[in-house]
Amino acid sequence: MRKNTRKEQILRTATDIFSRFGIKKSTMDEIAQKIRMGKSTLYHYFKNKEEIFLAVVKKEEETLKKRLTEAVRNATTPQEQFRNYAKERMKCLNELSNYYATLTDAYLDIYSFSGDVRKDFENFELTTLQKIFQEGKNAGIFDIPDSYLVARMVFVVFKGFEYLYFQKEITSETEKEIAKTIEREIDNFIDMFYRGLERR
Repeated sequence: MRKNTRKEQILRTATDIFSRFGIKKSTMDEIAQKIRMGKSTLYHYFKNKEEIFLAVVKKEEETLKKRLTEAVRNATTPQEQFRNYAKERMKCLNELSNYYATLTDAYLDIYSFSGDVRKDFENFELTTLQKIFQEGKNAGIFDIPDSYLVARMVFVVFKGFEYLYFQKEITSETEKEIAKTIEREIDNFIDMFYRGLERR
């Protein structure tokens, strides 16, 4: 089996384990056992579980960026671009649970790489949002003085939605209910947001 293929197998397995148990409770033994690989062989590819987790997180982050970029690209107006972006971002909360775990303060306190992950996505998000709002401003749709300032404000609001999600105890029974609540609140926020931004 090629090295890259073997690595992908490790990452797929680790993604599932980390999603269910978190990095603290997951072990190299568990990952190796799940893919029927000797632990010494696993160490040939990754030196510890933190390195595996970082690789998983980076992969999920790239998936997130790709999905958000596609969501914006599939819209024809700045209003649709922002709505698509916001809803796709929240939809990813549960699907990319390992990545979003690094955004919590608990992970930042323990794992230094969480700060780098946060910063990388923050730069991507602010750039994307600023571009949407600037296009809306240039088209005479949004009445705003500073597109970057608006992007920063929205970024903070999104962090608030993340907090609402992560402070809850997620189970299979509550997951759909929470997702619907957040989607409804996102829609309400966007409608209210547009009433303040759109040129009259």
